[in-house]
Amino acid sequence: MFDALSDRLQGVFDSLTGKGSLSEKDVDAALREVRVALLEADVALPVVKDFVARVREKAVGEDVIRSVSPGQQVVKIVHDALTEVLAGDDPAPELNLRATPPVAIMMAGLQGTGKTTTAGKIALRLKEKDKKKVLLASLDTRRPAAMEQLQQLAERAGVAFLPIVQGQSATEIAKRAMNAGKLGGHDVVILDTAGRTTVDEDLMGEAAEIARIANPAETLLVADALTGQDAVETAKRFNESLPLTGLVLTRIDGDSRGGAALSMRSVTGLPIKFLGAGEKLDALQAFDARRLAGRILGQGDVVELVEKASEQVDQEEAEKLAKKMKKGQFDMDDLANQLRQLQKMGGLGGVMGLLPGMGKMKKQMAGMEMDDSILKRQEAIISSMTREERAKPIIIKASRKKRIAAGSGVAVPEVNKLIKMHRQMADMMKKAGKGGMKGMMNAMGGMGGGMPGGMDPNKLKALGAGKAAKGEGLPGLPGEGGQMPGLGGMPLGPDGLPIGMPKDGKK
Repeated sequence: MFDALSDRLQGVFDSLTGKGSLSEKDVDAALREVRVALLEADVALPVVKDFVARVREKAVGEDVIRSVSPGQQVVKIVHDALTEVLAGDDPAPELNLRATPPVAIMMAGLQGTGKTTTAGKIALRLKEKDKKKVLLASLDTRRPAAMEQLQQLAERAGVAFLPIVQGQSATEIAKRAMNAGKLGGHDVVILDTAGRTTVDEDLMGEAAEIARIANPAETLLVADALTGQDAVETAKRFNESLPLTGLVLTRIDGDSRGGAALSMRSVTGLPIKFLGAGEKLDALQAFDARRLAGRILGQGDVVELVEKASEQVDQEEAEKLAKKMKKGQFDMDDLANQLRQLQKMGGLGGVMGLLPGMGKMKKQMAGMEMDDSILKRQEAIISSMTREERAKPIIIKASRKKRIAAGSGVAVPEVNKLIKMHRQMADMMKKAGKGGMKGMMNAMGGMGGGMPGGMDPNKLKALGAGKAAKGEGLPGLPGEGGQMPGLGGMPLGPDGLPIGMPKDGKK
Protein backbone atom coordinates (compact mmCIF):
# COMPACT_ATOMS: atom_id res chain seq x y z
CA MET A 1 0.00 0.00 0.00
CA PHE A 2 2.87 2.38 0.79
CA ASP A 3 5.07 1.53 -2.21
CA ALA A 4 4.65 4.88 -3.98
CA LEU A 5 5.26 6.86 -0.77
CA SER A 6 8.27 4.67 0.09
CA ASP A 7 9.80 5.29 -3.34
CA ARG A 8 9.40 9.07 -3.09
CA LEU A 9 10.83 9.24 0.44
CA GLN A 10 13.72 6.97 -0.52
CA GLY A 11 14.55 9.35 -3.34
CA VAL A 12 14.62 12.25 -0.88
CA PHE A 13 16.96 10.41 1.49
CA ASP A 14 19.23 9.31 -1.36
CA SER A 15 19.77 12.98 -2.19
CA LEU A 16 21.11 13.52 1.35
CA THR A 17 23.44 10.51 1.31
CA GLY A 18 27.13 11.34 1.20
CA LYS A 19 26.83 14.92 2.41
CA GLY A 20 29.37 15.74 5.11
CA SER A 21 26.96 18.19 6.71
CA LEU A 22 23.51 19.57 6.06
CA SER A 23 22.60 23.22 5.78
CA GLU A 24 19.13 24.57 6.45
CA LYS A 25 18.83 24.94 2.69
CA ASP A 26 19.45 21.19 2.25
CA VAL A 27 16.86 20.33 4.89
CA ASP A 28 14.25 22.69 3.44
CA ALA A 29 14.78 21.29 -0.07
CA ALA A 30 14.37 17.73 1.23
CA LEU A 31 11.28 18.63 3.27
CA ARG A 32 9.64 20.21 0.23
CA GLU A 33 9.92 16.83 -1.47
CA VAL A 34 8.63 15.08 1.66
CA ARG A 35 5.62 17.44 1.71
CA VAL A 36 4.82 16.67 -1.94
CA ALA A 37 5.25 12.93 -1.34
CA LEU A 38 2.81 12.98 1.58
CA LEU A 39 0.22 15.03 -0.30
CA GLU A 40 0.45 12.70 -3.29
CA ALA A 41 -0.09 9.81 -0.89
CA ASP A 42 -3.43 11.44 0.07
CA VAL A 43 -2.38 12.41 3.59
CA ALA A 44 -4.62 15.12 5.07
CA LEU A 45 -3.15 18.63 4.68
CA PRO A 46 -3.19 19.52 8.42
CA VAL A 47 -1.32 16.27 9.14
CA VAL A 48 1.25 17.06 6.46
CA LYS A 49 1.87 20.56 7.84
CA ASP A 50 2.28 19.29 11.39
CA PHE A 51 4.54 16.44 10.27
CA VAL A 52 6.87 18.65 8.20
CA ALA A 53 7.11 21.26 10.96
CA ARG A 54 7.95 18.57 13.50
CA VAL A 55 10.68 17.09 11.32
CA ARG A 56 12.17 20.49 10.42
CA GLU A 57 12.40 21.55 14.04
CA LYS A 58 14.58 18.55 14.84
CA ALA A 59 16.42 18.29 11.51
CA VAL A 60 17.90 21.79 11.51
CA GLY A 61 19.32 21.46 15.02
CA GLU A 62 23.02 21.96 15.70
CA ASP A 63 23.68 18.24 16.36
CA VAL A 64 22.19 17.15 13.06
CA ILE A 65 23.87 19.83 10.93
CA ARG A 66 27.30 18.78 12.23
CA SER A 67 26.58 15.06 12.30
CA VAL A 68 29.04 12.67 10.69
CA SER A 69 26.11 11.02 8.92
CA PRO A 70 23.43 13.72 8.71
CA GLY A 71 21.44 11.94 6.03
CA GLN A 72 20.90 8.93 8.30
CA GLN A 73 20.09 11.25 11.19
CA VAL A 74 17.32 12.83 9.13
CA VAL A 75 16.00 9.36 8.26
CA LYS A 76 15.81 8.60 12.00
CA ILE A 77 14.00 11.88 12.68
CA VAL A 78 11.48 11.15 9.92
CA HIS A 79 11.04 7.60 11.27
CA ASP A 80 10.30 8.91 14.77
CA ALA A 81 7.89 11.51 13.37
CA LEU A 82 6.09 8.88 11.29
CA THR A 83 5.76 6.69 14.38
CA GLU A 84 4.20 9.60 16.31
CA VAL A 85 1.78 10.39 13.48
CA LEU A 86 0.75 6.76 13.18
CA ALA A 87 0.36 5.97 16.86
CA GLY A 88 1.04 8.84 19.24
CA ASP A 89 2.20 7.57 22.64
CA ASP A 90 1.18 3.95 22.02
CA PRO A 91 3.02 2.49 19.01
CA ALA A 92 1.52 -1.00 19.43
CA PRO A 93 -2.01 -0.73 20.89
CA GLU A 94 -3.67 -3.95 22.03
CA LEU A 95 -7.25 -5.01 22.60
CA ASN A 96 -8.60 -4.33 26.07
CA LEU A 97 -9.71 -7.74 27.35
CA ARG A 98 -9.32 -7.04 31.06
CA ALA A 99 -13.04 -6.55 31.83
CA THR A 100 -15.17 -9.22 33.50
CA PRO A 101 -16.08 -11.96 30.96
CA PRO A 102 -17.77 -12.04 28.62
CA VAL A 103 -15.93 -9.03 27.18
CA ALA A 104 -17.88 -7.44 24.33
CA ILE A 105 -16.17 -6.27 21.15
CA MET A 106 -18.42 -4.27 18.87
CA MET A 107 -17.66 -3.98 15.15
CA ALA A 108 -18.89 -0.85 13.35
CA GLY A 109 -18.43 0.58 9.88
CA LEU A 110 -19.97 1.21 6.49
CA GLN A 111 -21.16 -1.58 4.23
CA GLY A 112 -18.48 -3.11 2.02
CA THR A 113 -15.49 -2.27 4.22
CA GLY A 114 -14.86 -5.90 5.22
CA LYS A 115 -16.43 -5.57 8.66
CA THR A 116 -17.91 -9.07 8.82
CA THR A 117 -14.74 -10.73 7.54
CA THR A 118 -12.71 -8.73 10.06
CA ALA A 119 -14.96 -9.99 12.87
CA GLY A 120 -14.08 -13.55 11.82
CA LYS A 121 -10.38 -12.70 11.63
CA ILE A 122 -10.34 -11.20 15.13
CA ALA A 123 -12.22 -14.23 16.46
CA LEU A 124 -9.59 -16.57 15.00
CA ARG A 125 -6.77 -14.42 16.36
CA LEU A 126 -8.25 -14.35 19.88
CA LYS A 127 -8.79 -18.08 19.80
CA GLU A 128 -5.34 -19.04 18.54
CA LYS A 129 -3.02 -16.36 19.94
CA ASP A 130 -4.82 -15.44 23.17
CA LYS A 131 -6.51 -18.81 23.81
CA LYS A 132 -9.88 -17.15 24.34
CA LYS A 133 -13.28 -18.80 24.04
CA VAL A 134 -15.10 -16.63 21.52
CA LEU A 135 -18.76 -16.21 20.52
CA LEU A 136 -19.60 -14.49 17.22
CA ALA A 137 -22.99 -12.80 16.85
CA SER A 138 -24.44 -11.13 13.76
CA LEU A 139 -26.64 -8.09 14.43
CA ASP A 140 -27.00 -7.26 10.73
CA THR A 141 -30.70 -7.71 10.06
CA ARG A 142 -30.67 -5.71 6.82
CA ARG A 143 -28.05 -7.09 4.46
CA PRO A 144 -29.16 -10.34 2.77
CA ALA A 145 -27.22 -13.40 3.95
CA ALA A 146 -25.10 -11.30 6.34
CA MET A 147 -25.86 -13.64 9.25
CA GLU A 148 -25.16 -16.73 7.17
CA GLN A 149 -21.83 -15.24 6.08
CA LEU A 150 -20.71 -14.71 9.67
CA GLN A 151 -21.90 -18.20 10.58
CA GLN A 152 -19.66 -19.66 7.86
CA LEU A 153 -16.73 -17.59 9.08
CA ALA A 154 -17.32 -18.83 12.64
CA GLU A 155 -17.21 -22.43 11.40
CA ARG A 156 -13.95 -21.79 9.51
CA ALA A 157 -12.41 -20.12 12.55
CA GLY A 158 -13.61 -22.89 14.86
CA VAL A 159 -15.49 -20.58 17.23
CA ALA A 160 -19.08 -20.51 18.49
CA PHE A 161 -21.82 -18.67 16.61
CA LEU A 162 -25.04 -17.28 18.12
CA PRO A 163 -27.96 -19.18 16.52
CA ILE A 164 -30.07 -17.15 14.10
CA VAL A 165 -33.59 -16.30 15.26
CA GLN A 166 -35.64 -14.72 12.50
CA GLY A 167 -37.58 -11.54 13.25
CA GLN A 168 -35.44 -10.29 16.12
CA SER A 169 -34.17 -6.71 16.09
CA ALA A 170 -30.48 -5.86 16.41
CA THR A 171 -30.90 -4.74 20.01
CA GLU A 172 -32.72 -7.96 20.93
CA ILE A 173 -29.93 -9.98 19.37
CA ALA A 174 -27.37 -7.98 21.35
CA LYS A 175 -29.12 -8.84 24.63
CA ARG A 176 -29.36 -12.51 23.65
CA ALA A 177 -25.69 -12.59 22.64
CA MET A 178 -24.48 -11.22 25.97
CA ASN A 179 -26.68 -13.67 27.91
CA ALA A 180 -25.44 -16.56 25.75
CA GLY A 181 -21.88 -15.44 26.37
CA LYS A 182 -22.41 -15.60 30.13
CA LEU A 183 -24.21 -18.94 30.11
CA GLY A 184 -21.69 -20.48 27.72
CA GLY A 185 -18.65 -19.35 29.67
CA HIS A 186 -17.26 -17.35 26.74
CA ASP A 187 -14.37 -14.96 27.30
CA VAL A 188 -15.26 -12.68 24.39
CA VAL A 189 -18.47 -11.87 22.48
CA ILE A 190 -17.92 -10.18 19.10
CA LEU A 191 -20.95 -8.22 17.88
CA ASP A 192 -21.02 -7.60 14.12
CA THR A 193 -23.37 -4.66 13.60
CA ALA A 194 -25.13 -3.61 10.39
CA GLY A 195 -23.50 -1.22 7.95
CA ARG A 196 -24.89 1.28 5.45
CA THR A 197 -23.61 2.73 2.24
CA THR A 198 -23.50 6.14 3.97
CA VAL A 199 -23.56 7.39 7.54
CA ASP A 200 -27.17 8.17 8.60
CA GLU A 201 -29.11 8.85 11.78
CA ASP A 202 -30.78 5.42 11.86
CA LEU A 203 -27.43 3.66 11.67
CA MET A 204 -25.92 5.82 14.41
CA GLY A 205 -28.98 5.47 16.63
CA GLU A 206 -29.04 1.67 16.37
CA ALA A 207 -25.27 1.41 16.97
CA ALA A 208 -25.48 3.69 20.01
CA GLU A 209 -28.31 1.57 21.51
CA ILE A 210 -26.31 -1.63 20.98
CA ALA A 211 -23.32 -0.03 22.69
CA ARG A 212 -25.54 0.90 25.65
CA ILE A 213 -26.80 -2.69 25.99
CA ALA A 214 -23.49 -4.53 25.52
CA ASN A 215 -21.18 -1.97 27.17
CA PRO A 216 -18.31 -3.07 24.91
CA ALA A 217 -14.74 -2.90 26.14
CA GLU A 218 -13.74 -2.29 22.51
CA THR A 219 -15.75 -0.58 19.76
CA LEU A 220 -13.74 -0.96 16.56
CA LEU A 221 -14.44 0.98 13.40
CA VAL A 222 -13.55 -0.94 10.24
CA ALA A 223 -12.45 1.36 7.41
CA ASP A 224 -11.36 0.55 3.86
CA ALA A 225 -7.85 1.92 3.20
CA LEU A 226 -8.60 2.15 -0.53
CA THR A 227 -11.13 4.94 0.04
CA GLY A 228 -8.42 7.38 1.16
CA GLN A 229 -9.61 10.55 2.85
CA ASP A 230 -13.25 9.36 2.66
CA ALA A 231 -12.29 6.77 5.26
CA VAL A 232 -10.93 9.51 7.50
CA GLU A 233 -14.17 11.51 7.21
CA THR A 234 -16.23 8.39 7.96
CA ALA A 235 -14.13 7.75 11.07
CA LYS A 236 -14.77 11.30 12.28
CA ARG A 237 -18.54 10.89 11.85
CA PHE A 238 -18.65 7.57 13.70
CA ASN A 239 -16.40 8.88 16.45
CA GLU A 240 -18.83 11.73 17.12
CA SER A 241 -21.70 9.31 17.79
CA LEU A 242 -20.08 6.16 19.20
CA PRO A 243 -17.59 5.44 21.99
CA LEU A 244 -14.98 4.20 19.48
CA THR A 245 -11.81 2.76 20.98
CA GLY A 246 -9.85 1.85 17.87
CA LEU A 247 -9.64 1.42 14.11
CA VAL A 248 -9.09 -1.48 11.75
CA LEU A 249 -7.83 -0.67 8.26
CA THR A 250 -8.70 -3.27 5.62
CA ARG A 251 -7.30 -3.93 2.15
CA ILE A 252 -3.88 -2.52 2.97
CA ASP A 253 -2.51 -4.98 0.40
CA GLY A 254 -4.37 -3.04 -2.31
CA ASP A 255 -3.00 -0.34 -4.56
CA SER A 256 -3.92 2.62 -2.39
CA ARG A 257 -1.71 5.57 -1.58
CA GLY A 258 -1.57 5.02 2.18
CA GLY A 259 -2.77 8.48 3.20
CA ALA A 260 -5.71 7.17 5.21
CA ALA A 261 -3.45 5.20 7.56
CA LEU A 262 -1.18 8.20 8.10
CA SER A 263 -4.11 10.56 8.70
CA MET A 264 -6.38 8.40 10.87
CA ARG A 265 -4.55 8.74 14.18
CA SER A 266 -4.05 12.50 13.94
CA VAL A 267 -7.54 13.34 12.71
CA THR A 268 -9.56 11.04 15.00
CA GLY A 269 -7.23 10.58 17.95
CA LEU A 270 -8.03 6.84 17.77
CA PRO A 271 -5.36 4.14 17.65
CA ILE A 272 -5.15 1.77 14.67
CA LYS A 273 -5.29 -1.71 16.21
CA PHE A 274 -5.27 -4.03 13.21
CA LEU A 275 -4.45 -4.07 9.51
CA GLY A 276 -6.30 -6.41 7.17
CA ALA A 277 -4.16 -7.68 4.28
CA GLY A 278 -6.29 -10.18 2.38
CA GLU A 279 -9.43 -12.30 2.43
CA LYS A 280 -8.02 -15.27 4.36
CA LEU A 281 -8.94 -15.48 8.02
CA ASP A 282 -5.31 -15.37 9.12
CA ALA A 283 -4.62 -12.21 7.04
CA LEU A 284 -4.80 -9.84 10.00
CA GLN A 285 -1.78 -7.99 11.37
CA ALA A 286 -1.52 -6.39 14.79
CA PHE A 287 -0.68 -2.74 14.23
CA ASP A 288 2.80 -1.62 15.24
CA ALA A 289 3.64 1.96 14.29
CA ARG A 290 7.40 1.59 14.58
CA ARG A 291 7.47 -1.41 12.30
CA LEU A 292 5.12 0.18 9.78
CA ALA A 293 7.18 3.38 9.77
CA GLY A 294 10.25 1.27 9.09
CA ARG A 295 8.57 -0.38 6.13
CA ILE A 296 7.49 2.98 4.70
CA LEU A 297 11.12 4.15 4.89
CA GLY A 298 12.44 0.98 3.23
CA GLN A 299 13.89 -0.43 6.46
CA GLY A 300 11.88 -3.64 6.22
CA ASP A 301 10.18 -5.56 9.00
CA VAL A 302 12.28 -8.53 10.04
CA VAL A 303 10.06 -9.08 13.10
CA GLU A 304 7.07 -9.81 10.88
CA LEU A 305 9.22 -12.05 8.71
CA VAL A 306 10.17 -14.12 11.75
CA GLU A 307 6.54 -14.17 12.89
CA LYS A 308 5.47 -15.44 9.48
CA ALA A 309 8.13 -18.14 9.61
CA SER A 310 6.98 -19.16 13.08
CA GLU A 311 3.38 -19.47 11.90
CA GLN A 312 3.99 -21.18 8.57
CA VAL A 313 6.87 -23.58 9.24
CA ASP A 314 5.80 -27.05 10.30
CA GLN A 315 7.68 -27.95 13.51
CA GLU A 316 7.81 -31.66 12.72
CA GLU A 317 9.03 -31.09 9.16
CA ALA A 318 11.67 -28.64 10.38
CA GLU A 319 12.99 -31.19 12.90
CA LYS A 320 13.12 -33.88 10.21
CA LEU A 321 15.08 -31.58 7.93
CA ALA A 322 17.46 -30.68 10.76
CA LYS A 323 18.20 -34.39 11.34
CA LYS A 324 18.81 -34.93 7.62
CA MET A 325 21.12 -31.91 7.57
CA LYS A 326 23.27 -33.46 10.27
CA LYS A 327 23.75 -36.45 7.97
CA GLY A 328 24.45 -34.18 5.00
CA GLN A 329 21.21 -35.19 3.27
CA PHE A 330 18.96 -32.85 1.28
CA ASP A 331 16.85 -34.17 -1.61
CA MET A 332 14.45 -32.60 -4.10
CA ASP A 333 11.44 -33.28 -1.85
CA ASP A 334 13.11 -31.16 0.83
CA LEU A 335 13.66 -28.39 -1.69
CA ALA A 336 10.00 -28.58 -2.75
CA ASN A 337 8.94 -28.20 0.89
CA GLN A 338 11.14 -25.09 1.18
CA LEU A 339 9.58 -23.60 -1.95
CA ARG A 340 6.06 -24.21 -0.61
CA GLN A 341 7.07 -22.68 2.72
CA LEU A 342 8.32 -19.56 0.96
CA GLN A 343 5.03 -19.23 -0.94
CA LYS A 344 3.07 -19.50 2.32
CA MET A 345 5.16 -16.66 3.75
CA GLY A 346 4.03 -14.37 0.94
CA GLY A 347 6.32 -15.42 -1.89
CA LEU A 348 9.38 -13.57 -3.14
CA GLY A 349 7.67 -10.17 -3.10
CA GLY A 350 6.27 -10.65 0.39
CA VAL A 351 9.58 -11.72 1.89
CA MET A 352 11.61 -9.09 0.01
CA GLY A 353 9.25 -6.36 1.20
CA LEU A 354 10.06 -7.24 4.81
CA LEU A 355 13.82 -7.16 4.41
CA PRO A 356 15.80 -3.96 5.07
CA GLY A 357 16.90 -2.03 2.00
CA MET A 358 15.38 -4.46 -0.48
CA GLY A 359 12.78 -2.14 -2.04
CA LYS A 360 14.92 -1.30 -5.05
CA MET A 361 16.00 -4.89 -5.54
CA LYS A 362 12.35 -5.97 -5.42
CA LYS A 363 11.59 -3.65 -8.34
CA GLN A 364 14.60 -4.84 -10.29
CA MET A 365 13.48 -8.43 -9.75
CA ALA A 366 10.04 -7.54 -11.09
CA GLY A 367 11.67 -5.99 -14.15
CA MET A 368 13.62 -9.19 -14.73
CA GLU A 369 10.41 -11.22 -14.36
CA MET A 370 11.66 -12.84 -11.17
CA ASP A 371 8.30 -13.15 -9.46
CA ASP A 372 6.40 -15.81 -7.57
CA SER A 373 5.76 -17.73 -10.79
CA ILE A 374 9.40 -18.86 -10.47
CA LEU A 375 8.54 -20.72 -7.27
CA LYS A 376 5.57 -22.42 -8.90
CA ARG A 377 7.62 -23.41 -11.96
CA GLN A 378 10.35 -24.83 -9.77
CA GLU A 379 7.81 -26.80 -7.78
CA ALA A 380 6.27 -28.06 -11.03
CA ILE A 381 9.71 -29.22 -12.23
CA ILE A 382 10.20 -31.24 -9.04
CA SER A 383 6.68 -32.69 -9.34
CA SER A 384 7.56 -33.93 -12.85
CA MET A 385 10.43 -36.02 -11.49
CA THR A 386 10.09 -39.66 -10.52
CA ARG A 387 10.45 -40.66 -6.88
CA GLU A 388 13.95 -41.99 -7.62
CA GLU A 389 14.99 -38.75 -9.34
CA ARG A 390 13.78 -36.66 -6.42
CA ALA A 391 15.76 -38.83 -4.00
CA LYS A 392 18.90 -39.00 -6.20
CA PRO A 393 19.11 -35.93 -8.46
CA ILE A 394 22.57 -37.06 -9.59
CA ILE A 395 20.95 -39.58 -11.97
CA ILE A 396 19.15 -36.83 -13.90
CA LYS A 397 20.97 -36.71 -17.24
CA ALA A 398 20.07 -35.20 -20.64
CA SER A 399 17.20 -37.51 -21.61
CA ARG A 400 15.60 -37.27 -18.18
CA LYS A 401 15.94 -33.47 -18.23
CA LYS A 402 14.06 -33.31 -21.53
CA ARG A 403 11.25 -35.46 -20.11
CA ILE A 404 11.04 -33.39 -16.90
CA ALA A 405 11.03 -30.13 -18.87
CA ALA A 406 8.23 -31.37 -21.13
CA GLY A 407 6.23 -32.61 -18.15
CA SER A 408 6.47 -29.30 -16.29
CA GLY A 409 6.04 -27.05 -19.32
CA VAL A 410 9.44 -25.35 -19.06
CA ALA A 411 12.66 -25.28 -21.08
CA VAL A 412 15.59 -27.58 -20.27
CA PRO A 413 17.78 -24.66 -19.02
CA GLU A 414 15.29 -24.07 -16.21
CA VAL A 415 15.65 -27.69 -15.14
CA ASN A 416 19.42 -27.23 -15.17
CA LYS A 417 19.14 -24.13 -12.97
CA LEU A 418 17.00 -25.95 -10.43
CA ILE A 419 19.41 -28.89 -10.30
CA LYS A 420 22.30 -26.47 -9.82
CA MET A 421 20.44 -24.70 -7.02
CA HIS A 422 19.76 -28.01 -5.31
CA ARG A 423 23.39 -29.09 -5.66
CA GLN A 424 24.61 -25.87 -4.05
CA MET A 425 22.15 -26.28 -1.21
CA ALA A 426 23.07 -29.94 -0.69
CA ASP A 427 26.78 -29.07 -0.56
CA MET A 428 26.09 -26.41 2.02
CA MET A 429 24.07 -28.86 4.10
CA LYS A 430 26.99 -31.26 4.16
CA LYS A 431 29.39 -28.55 5.30
CA ALA A 432 26.92 -27.38 7.92
CA GLY A 433 26.42 -30.94 9.15
CA LYS A 434 30.16 -31.59 9.48
CA GLY A 435 31.36 -28.26 10.80
CA GLY A 436 28.51 -27.13 13.04
CA MET A 437 28.16 -23.35 13.28
CA LYS A 438 31.58 -22.67 11.75
CA GLY A 439 30.95 -25.00 8.82
CA MET A 440 27.52 -23.52 8.26
CA MET A 441 28.82 -19.94 8.22
CA ASN A 442 31.66 -20.87 5.87
CA ALA A 443 29.18 -22.60 3.58
CA MET A 444 26.84 -19.62 3.62
CA GLY A 445 29.74 -17.27 2.88
CA GLY A 446 30.70 -19.34 -0.11
CA MET A 447 27.30 -19.02 -1.72
CA GLY A 448 27.52 -15.37 -2.63
CA GLY A 449 25.02 -14.27 0.00
CA GLY A 450 22.30 -16.40 -1.58
CA MET A 451 20.83 -13.54 -3.58
CA PRO A 452 18.01 -14.14 -6.06
CA GLY A 453 19.04 -16.21 -8.99
CA GLY A 454 22.61 -16.62 -7.77
CA MET A 455 23.35 -13.49 -9.77
CA ASP A 456 26.82 -12.45 -10.82
CA PRO A 457 28.19 -9.83 -8.35
CA ASN A 458 28.76 -7.44 -11.23
CA LYS A 459 25.07 -7.71 -12.13
CA LEU A 460 24.13 -6.90 -8.57
CA LYS A 461 26.43 -3.88 -8.54
CA ALA A 462 24.78 -2.68 -11.72
CA LEU A 463 21.43 -2.96 -9.97
CA GLY A 464 22.76 -0.91 -7.03
CA ALA A 465 22.45 -3.82 -4.63
CA GLY A 466 25.32 -2.73 -2.41
CA LYS A 467 25.96 -5.37 0.18
CA ALA A 468 24.15 -7.96 -1.90
CA ALA A 469 26.96 -7.72 -4.45
CA LYS A 470 29.44 -8.69 -1.77
CA GLY A 471 27.30 -11.47 -0.33
CA GLU A 472 27.05 -9.76 3.02
CA GLY A 473 24.27 -11.58 4.77
CA LEU A 474 21.30 -10.89 2.52
CA PRO A 475 18.56 -13.48 2.11
CA GLY A 476 18.73 -16.53 -0.08
CA LEU A 477 15.82 -16.63 -2.48
CA PRO A 478 15.39 -18.98 -5.43
CA GLY A 479 15.50 -17.62 -8.92
CA GLU A 480 17.57 -17.51 -12.05
CA GLY A 481 20.30 -20.00 -11.21
CA GLY A 482 19.09 -20.19 -7.74
CA GLN A 483 20.04 -20.11 -4.17
CA MET A 484 17.86 -21.28 -1.41
CA PRO A 485 14.80 -19.97 0.34
CA GLY A 486 15.35 -18.76 3.86
CA LEU A 487 17.54 -16.17 5.51
CA GLY A 488 21.23 -15.98 4.76
CA GLY A 489 20.94 -18.86 2.31
CA MET A 490 19.61 -21.34 4.88
CA PRO A 491 16.08 -22.81 5.09
CA LEU A 492 14.05 -21.32 7.93
CA GLY A 493 13.01 -23.19 11.03
CA PRO A 494 9.82 -22.55 13.04
CA ASP A 495 11.63 -19.99 15.23
CA GLY A 496 12.32 -17.85 12.16
CA LEU A 497 16.06 -18.66 12.29
CA PRO A 498 17.89 -20.74 9.68
CA ILE A 499 17.61 -24.43 10.47
CA GLY A 500 20.67 -25.60 12.36
CA MET A 501 21.49 -22.19 13.81
CA PRO A 502 21.31 -22.30 17.64
CA LYS A 503 19.39 -19.42 19.18
CA ASP A 504 22.24 -18.64 21.55
CA GLY A 505 24.81 -18.59 18.75
CA LYS A 506 26.76 -21.49 20.24
CA LYS A 507 27.84 -24.58 18.40
